Amino acid sequence: MTSQAQLKLARIRDELNQIFLERAELIDGALCALLSGHHVLVIGPPGTAKSMLAEELCQRIEGANYFQWLLTKFTTPEEIFGAVSLKALEQDDYRRVTIDKLPEAHIAFLDEIFKANSSILNALLSIINERVFHNGRTRVTVPLITMFGASNELPDEDELTALYDRFLLRFVVDYIGEDFRFLKMLEARREPGGAQRTGLAIGELAELRETARAVAVPGAVMRTIAEIRRELGRRQIIASDRRWRSALDVLRAHAMILGRDQVTEDDLLFLEHLLWKDPEERPKVREALHHLIKGYEEEARELLIQGQELREYAGRGWESAELRSRALIEVHSKLANILLKFEGLIRDAAQSGRQMATVESMRAQVKQIQQTLLRQS
Repeated sequence: MTSQAQLKLARIRDELNQIFLERAELIDGALCALLSGHHVLVIGPPGTAKSMLAEELCQRIEGANYFQWLLTKFTTPEEIFGAVSLKALEQDDYRRVTIDKLPEAHIAFLDEIFKANSSILNALLSIINERVFHNGRTRVTVPLITMFGASNELPDEDELTALYDRFLLRFVVDYIGEDFRFLKMLEARREPGGAQRTGLAIGELAELRETARAVAVPGAVMRTIAEIRRELGRRQIIASDRRWRSALDVLRAHAMILGRDQVTEDDLLFLEHLLWKDPEERPKVREALHHLIKGYEEEARELLIQGQELREYAGRGWESAELRSRALIEVHSKLANILLKFEGLIRDAAQSGRQMATVESMRAQVKQIQQTLLRQS
């Protein structure tokens, strides 16, 4: 049964898609991060609503603190973590006043994240990885749910590799492409969300996160994940064991966002945003996923198109009954062959644990074409 919190989450998703055009995948990624506790990296030029999405999402969580900062090579720890407490210094305790700073944020957005210098990096990694901030003599647990990092480019320094790796979800965005969406953006109200802003209490978010953790991952899906890993390995695209394990959290969250109580192969297509290191690898990852997950459907779709073409061929205006009869014999023979290919396709797919509903539907359409033509013979 769908809970009130799940219904609210669905409304938030719809509202965000109305505000942020051509950002459907990124919105789902942001919601997955919120539910799984992982972090999001957004690569793209300025003015593509990266920070606006993070802030808008935080405003949907009632009582959540938001922190945003633009990093430069001159950014100091005080700007991110707070100024040193003079009162604590009197007691020989180098402690920071963290009010309204990153250690007190539930959702954070750091622009130009890879400009973080070494004086900031270690503390930043502790917050991202362990949700811990070492404040003087105290080890403080921070409330951070997810961090959004943004950059125009990937890091080129070795010391930033660990930071880059901690962003499980990675998206590349650009300016709005379609004219009709561009015009819709220009005509939109300036205030994000307007009067329609669905909110979630912190308790409801905790409930959703528990629900996401309970989403099942069937054995057949696990086997497909192993196939994907092998295929990407053959293409020299390697992800760490930790990344694969963390990916299950995102897949569970993705399934829940779409109203499912278990992960399906369709959810695996979302791995496109988790498994690449360099943007040049993105199309290779996408192609591998579609080949392994949707390959049977694509082959079935080609067979259906052939069946539809044969139906049109049989329905041509033939010059004589004899020519029409010959055409029908040819069509029936080819349709029978297509149906045999469907049977083999369904058998192979079933052995691999693939979902067959779509392929079965296309096979039924070809079978209907055959039966219709038989009645007309």
